[in-house]
Amino acid sequence: MSGAIPDFVSLPLGLVLLVLGAEMLVRGASALAARLRVSELAVGLTVVAFGTSMPELSVSLFASAAGRPEVLLGNAIGSNLFNVLVILGVSAVVFPLAVQRRTVRREIPLSLAATALVLLMAFDNSLWPRGLTGLSRLEGAVLLALFAAFLWYIARSLGQDLQPAGVARTAGWLVAVLTGGGLLLLTVGGRLVVDGAVGIARTAGISDRVVSLTVVSAGTSLPEFATSVVAAARRKPDISVGNVVGSNIFNLTAALGLGLMVRPSNEPRGSVADLLVLVAATAALMLAMLTGGRRRLDRWEGVLFVFFYAGYVVWLLFGQR
Repeated sequence: MSGAIPDFVSLPLGLVLLVLGAEMLVRGASALAARLRVSELAVGLTVVAFGTSMPELSVSLFASAAGRPEVLLGNAIGSNLFNVLVILGVSAVVFPLAVQRRTVRREIPLSLAATALVLLMAFDNSLWPRGLTGLSRLEGAVLLALFAAFLWYIARSLGQDLQPAGVARTAGWLVAVLTGGGLLLLTVGGRLVVDGAVGIARTAGISDRVVSLTVVSAGTSLPEFATSVVAAARRKPDISVGNVVGSNIFNLTAALGLGLMVRPSNEPRGSVADLLVLVAATAALMLAMLTGGRRRLDRWEGVLFVFFYAGYVVWLLFGQR
């Protein structure tokens, strides 16, 4: 239960706030891009992506402080899988996602590289000195350095993404209200949905393990889900895809890196299979965008992504751990 709000009220109320917040954020992001004369992709990769990833960052920090490394890793990996397979899958079903050439050649490969690096860190005994085990603070610092490098890359790219000066611009106060209000509604709505869903699941007798593998990781990605689907419906694929790719990079570098700085993770082995699935999913996204010559995720590919995620969840729930 979310405070004094019953679970059966919290869940639908949260969904309404998510839809409203996503609509505001997409409008605000588009207006911000026009005002700054930068591409919607750049705004999607930064302001939108980092804003909608605040739930993942919060969960990562609290999980590390509580000494629960399985939650820290599971949240980052599970959220990224949900982002790629469900969010982009559903968004592509709503409207096929055609993106810029640089997204396929730069940002998606960067997300794949970040995932592969965390996977290598899980096997770090032969790669690092002094026989380090698990994911250490040193590796957390490396991930944070990569996040700083990603921010530098985006800042450096802004000058190459300028829009024409004639694009209509929205008043600054309205941009701030739309963007800030959208982020606030997404945060509150996501929390209400997660709390309501967890409460209902526990009332129904579903175990905490099942809830954490499904509801929590998917729940922290609800802001990204609402934002990307609304962006796809409004024919703004760069915001939709940029939101997911930027969020995934943020989750694996900033959120996971900060969590490791709070408390190192000593049990990465259980997450290796999940990381392998995430590498495969990200590679599949890049392959889908490269095939056909249109840099587009089509509806049928989106359906396959959603089915792949469903199969992964079934695999998890039937004792593969």
